[in-house]
Amino acid sequence: MKEWLGLGARLATGGVWIYAGVVKLPDPYASVQAVRAYELLPSSLAEAVGYLLPPLEVVVGIALVLGVLTRGAAVVSALLFVAFIVGIASAWARGMEIDCGCFGGGGYDPDARSNYPWEIARDTALLLASCYLVWLRRSRLALDSVLFRRTTMSAVGG
Repeated sequence: MKEWLGLGARLATGGVWIYAGVVKLPDPYASVQAVRAYELLPSSLAEAVGYLLPPLEVVVGIALVLGVLTRGAAVVSALLFVAFIVGIASAWARGMEIDCGCFGGGGYDPDARSNYPWEIARDTALLLASCYLVWLRRSRLALDSVLFRRTTMSAVGG
């Protein structure tokens, strides 16, 4: 049962990452603007994060969906979700009205405050799924099971 839950966690979290990254890839500058809107990072660092985030999201998503290097991808996933939760909570606490930029867009959004609780709840659920994958050694239908099979060596001699 744990391994099937792991498969579900991999597919759901990986699918979200792939979608989030793919929709941002055609307009990387919009991703930079979304990161800058949070006003948490220096401009040059916000620019680097904005450009690197979409490809990283796609790579993490593909790794999770395929079940390749799952634990490492899940650790990166969890760290990203913690950063996003902190960013959204910070914007909310400072009274900012910005789109999270999670699936493209970003910048001013007059409805942002009503969206913050749902965005934090979504990211918290995905954070928990990522943490479950870090904890779980194996999940169903993962390439890790094929690529990194455990072999037992029998004792030779007698």
